[in-house]
Amino acid sequence: MKPLALQKQLLITESELNRAQLTQEWRTMTEEVHSLAHRAGTISSVVSLTAALVAGLAFFRRQKSAPAAERPSWLQTLLKGAGLFSSVWQSFRPQNCGPKDK
Repeated sequence: MKPLALQKQLLITESELNRAQLTQEWRTMTEEVHSLAHRAGTISSVVSLTAALVAGLAFFRRQKSAPAAERPSWLQTLLKGAGLFSSVWQSFRPQNCGPKDK
């Protein structure tokens, strides 16, 4: 084979290898995006449920016939809700955020 024909064949082979690698990386990235979307949907559901729970609890706590001076302020209620959200977030947060072992 002539040197130019050999170089052309090597470049074609390299291009095919690069194309196969790009395809595999695209598949991996797509799987990660789907996984992230699923986690975001789960977190969104938990946050929504937690917000509804906190709002419901705050509503029922305010329904009691306690004097206004004894009622917690909206800021205290918000801080308690944030603490609840934080504890829920810690329980659902993935412990290892690195790449998957295969």
